[in-house]
Amino acid sequence: MRNLHELDEYRRRTADVLRLYGAYGDDTCGVFDLPSPRTGVTLMCVATTSSGWDHVSVSLKHRIPNWLEMEHVKRAFFLADEVAMQLHVWRPNNGEAIPMPPSELVL
Repeated sequence: MRNLHELDEYRRRTADVLRLYGAYGDDTCGVFDLPSPRTGVTLMCVATTSSGWDHVSVSLKHRIPNWLEMEHVKRAFFLADEVAMQLHVWRPNNGEAIPMPPSELVL
């Protein structure tokens, strides 16, 4: 996961964040209001790292995020050379690679 201070302009610094999490976050975690690249709606992202995994949860007020928005979040929070699964944007942070299928099976 990238250093989340790179996303400080989107970091939420409100009383509810302090009440729920006890802090605004650091280089590995926090709550972020990331604008959608196409529609500009606010994607609320909660980034954490725990038990060997980096995780970013994404939500909107009135619908689920679409594929382009999830891809935007993945690119914002993870480095270009990091593989992350977009189940809910998880990846192991212990240095082990996520197993990939053989290239001849991927279209």
